[in-house]
Amino acid sequence: MAKTILHKAETRGDANHGWLHSRHTFSFANYYNPERMHFGQLRVLNDDWVLPGMGFSTHPHDNMEIISIPLEGDLEHKDNMGNVSVIKHGDVQVMSAGTGITHSEYNKNKDKPVKFLQIWVFPNKENVTPRYDQITLNIADRQNKLQQIVSPNLDDAGVWIY
Repeated sequence: MAKTILHKAETRGDANHGWLHSRHTFSFANYYNPERMHFGQLRVLNDDWVLPGMGFSTHPHDNMEIISIPLEGDLEHKDNMGNVSVIKHGDVQVMSAGTGITHSEYNKNKDKPVKFLQIWVFPNKENVTPRYDQITLNIADRQNKLQQIVSPNLDDAGVWIY
């Protein structure tokens, strides 16, 4: 019989930096809980709110699959591979950090916060060439059913990750 693990929302790590308010499902940054390091290949599941015009300055990642899903507002992405884009509600962005990537993310809005999910997954293959992808999902495809958004299989719906 499978064991159910329930983590209620109010038990998550809570980091409020003024311009950024983040709720951490697993140990992350200054939040440490040895019983919440990751879940299988899922390393990070953060619920982030960024104030208007604010964001994460250029910073590095490597050997991690990073997925961003805006729930409200617009998030501008820039990286060292030359990608510049804005992700909005309904979009899914994936970065395969591989051998290394640097990027920044800013709230594109001047009048409202951006709320997004930041998800990190341990890759099934390390030291790959970094890559970026972004898709817009059809909301009708999830009416009263689940919608696949990421997969390790190129042929599956959604965007693929290692």
